[in-house]
Amino acid sequence: MAHLVSLKTLMEEFDLQLLTEQVDIKDKLLTHPEINRPALQFAGFFDYFDSDRLQIVGIVEYTYLQRLPEDSRHVNLRKIFAHKIPCMVICRGMSLLPEMDSYATEFDVPVFSTEASTTDFMGEVIRWLRTQMAPRTQIHGVLLDVYGVGVLIIGDSGVGKSETALEMIKRGHRFVADDAVEIKRVSHETLVGSCPKNIQYFLELRGIGIIDVQRMYGVESVRATQSIDLIIKLEMWDDKREYDRIGLTYDYMDVLGNKVTCHSVPIRPGRNLAIICEAAALNHRQRKMGYNAASALTERIMVDIEDRRGPRR
Repeated sequence: MAHLVSLKTLMEEFDLQLLTEQVDIKDKLLTHPEINRPALQFAGFFDYFDSDRLQIVGIVEYTYLQRLPEDSRHVNLRKIFAHKIPCMVICRGMSLLPEMDSYATEFDVPVFSTEASTTDFMGEVIRWLRTQMAPRTQIHGVLLDVYGVGVLIIGDSGVGKSETALEMIKRGHRFVADDAVEIKRVSHETLVGSCPKNIQYFLELRGIGIIDVQRMYGVESVRATQSIDLIIKLEMWDDKREYDRIGLTYDYMDVLGNKVTCHSVPIRPGRNLAIICEAAALNHRQRKMGYNAASALTERIMVDIEDRRGPRR
């Protein structure tokens, strides 16, 4: 399902000025997270025109339009607006050309103005639109920031996710979400998790009830969003199952098409899950920095074996 952005929200977020007040933007939406600068269209080339995108006019396009013969300017501008583009934004506070005003009214296309430079506005609006319109899902679990690593703890209901999170909060790590973790795929490498506003910073503990983490432990104990770098799956200990004891191979979990490293951690009396999660986060950071403890140990053992064998004859 596509996640759309209203032009009213865009206007408020970037403090845009509506130049075509006769055009109603109430129900108008952006359906694509990318932008287009219609330089080639102003020159009359309409092959592969991304007409469903936000159209941005910078000083180069604006100056070119001003220097076009009047008949060519009329023809090309009319073609652009006739494609029913979602809207147009003119940067650097430049004024609305009379032909733009006429065709915007005819084809019901709003035109905005921003004081920002073209490069600055493009960078910010692309980043914002990709976040707002990113594919998303919701996962039952707990999300924390552990030493800068986004750790998503999942598992069956009642397995101890919230209790583990509480212990980690007391140890100085930051809490993001409990129960319902909303995840957005902002790029092919990055997943960002957050919490629904109505339950933000609340944590459920069976036998105790609901606690407000922010009020109980302070604002330094929480954060609104966090990238998801590691998944820890808590599960009851199964004597018949072989668990990874070395870590030479990685298991992954697919989330919105992104592969996230996933560790299955068996639960047994006496295991300190908070310390295990901390160690997993630090180990993940080491791997990202190029060091793998399992590989280092294997290499050391192989060197020792070679030394014991002695020189070959």
